[in-house]
Amino acid sequence: MSKKKKRHTPAEIATKLGEAAALGSQGRTQREIAQALGVSVMTFHRWRKAQPQWLQPRDSSQPEPRRIVPIANLSESQRRGRIAELQLENTRLRRLVTDLLLEKMKIEDDADRFRGTAALKKA
Repeated sequence: MSKKKKRHTPAEIATKLGEAAALGSQGRTQREIAQALGVSVMTFHRWRKAQPQWLQPRDSSQPEPRRIVPIANLSESQRRGRIAELQLENTRLRRLVTDLLLEKMKIEDDADRFRGTAALKKA
């Protein structure tokens, strides 16, 4: 015997999403939240995805997302300044990635050396 499907009104969905946010802040898993709301995990995901961005709870520890300004709306000097800004940021990020990759390689080499000396001691 199958359960009869229920259609939730937008007000019910908003209320349940508010409850879900409270449960999520308590550290509950998505499965537990869906069970508490009386819906499937997929329904819960679909509701969250369909919910407008401004209604979704924001984690205050995350920075405000940067606003994308269409470059076509800027004057020539503003465009050049923005492009220079982006090139500088790109250079910094490339340098950061390179440093992290070098550090990762060094750690992997140290781990390989440690494994090699540990294997020799056991033998």
